[in-house]
Amino acid sequence: MDVGAVQRHTLRLLFGTQIVAGIGTTIGIAVGALLAARVGGTAVSGLASSAVVVGAAALAIPISKIMTAYGRRSGLVLAYLVGAAGAVLVVVAAAVGSLLLLLLGFAAFGGGSAANLQARYTAIDLAEPSRRARQLALVVWATTLGAVAAPNLTSVADGAGRRLGLPTLGGPFGASAVAFVVAGAVLFFFLRPDPLLTARALAPAPSDPRRPTSRDGFRAVFGSPVARLGVAAVAVGHLVMVGVMSMTPVHIDMEPGHADADVLRIVGLVLSVHIVGMYAFSPVVGWLADRLGRRALILVGAAVLAGACAVAGTSGHSTVRLTAGLFLLGLGWSATMVAGSTLLSEAVTVDVRASAQGLSDTLMGVAGAAAGALSGVVVEVAGYPVLTALAGTAVVPLVALALRPLPAGPAPSSSGPVGHDLPDATVRSAADGATRS
Repeated sequence: MDVGAVQRHTLRLLFGTQIVAGIGTTIGIAVGALLAARVGGTAVSGLASSAVVVGAAALAIPISKIMTAYGRRSGLVLAYLVGAAGAVLVVVAAAVGSLLLLLLGFAAFGGGSAANLQARYTAIDLAEPSRRARQLALVVWATTLGAVAAPNLTSVADGAGRRLGLPTLGGPFGASAVAFVVAGAVLFFFLRPDPLLTARALAPAPSDPRRPTSRDGFRAVFGSPVARLGVAAVAVGHLVMVGVMSMTPVHIDMEPGHADADVLRIVGLVLSVHIVGMYAFSPVVGWLADRLGRRALILVGAAVLAGACAVAGTSGHSTVRLTAGLFLLGLGWSATMVAGSTLLSEAVTVDVRASAQGLSDTLMGVAGAAAGALSGVVVEVAGYPVLTALAGTAVVPLVALALRPLPAGPAPSSSGPVGHDLPDATVRSAADGATRS
């Protein structure tokens, strides 16, 4: 089997479907809070994004179980179908005016987000050790192309939905359902051979012949210092990013002398630059993770996150300084996400890889949801600068964990060692061996 050809085919499919699914996810989320406010009132409008995050986190482990048993294709397709069903449920809830149905729809809609996140892991099942982070980052970057295009399509989708008889703001969710179905269908028909099943077939036979379970994956994570570092990097980076980002619009609104139009303009500018920091440089971040090492980039990401909190928290009335802080916040998140995800994937054997990755995404979602919920309380009680200070200190345990000596020698992953945390000669040797296979 030409493993390189299979990997190139997989990357092309993932790149295209991530653009489509990125549109589907973002076009719905863009109007989710507005739709929740119309159905249940302004006080519950924030529950829309929270329900999506919680839904994605709750689905991560079941999806990983399916991937462990049947491969990446089955898990991704099912997640996209759940997301499409959630989008349809949101439209129905808007038509009947049911808040409970709406929140259930948003939770199921999180299936699209869960699939988008899991797709990054699919990109490295068959990747050469020296290129894993770059290829993971490429898929993350592809999602950005769809996310950037989506807001510009919202009004078009809403108008088309009204012409078809859908309720106001139902059109974007109808478009989301179509996008998720298209992404799922493409993967169902064309993601063959399955990259995870192929990686397993190429790996040495496990000593334990029984089928691995989610519990095996969890034990692999908690029993490996390297895997724990990868999970911690993803979770802490997401916690810091969500905690600060979610309250930045509120902070801008609280600044004196800003009319409503000014607030919306500034919020749009700051968050747009923040998204650029999160995604636009992910290919460069992946290249650095491959060149410098996963652990080194985790430390860089932690330092950037701490610096971002310092810049944003001391910005005062300066929009330029606040924008710079949010850009750095996105860049630090990108570094911890790419490096941590790659490190985790390399630290566990291929038979439990999907379970370990599902656990990581669940913890990431829980960390983000908790940060979003608590950040509002902190800002109300103590203010935005205190929030950024607390967020900055959250990276200290991650830095301490990353500075601890890691076990020498190759990781237990059958597809290669832990990147450049091992000598370059070891990495090249493993890569050559994988190519010969």
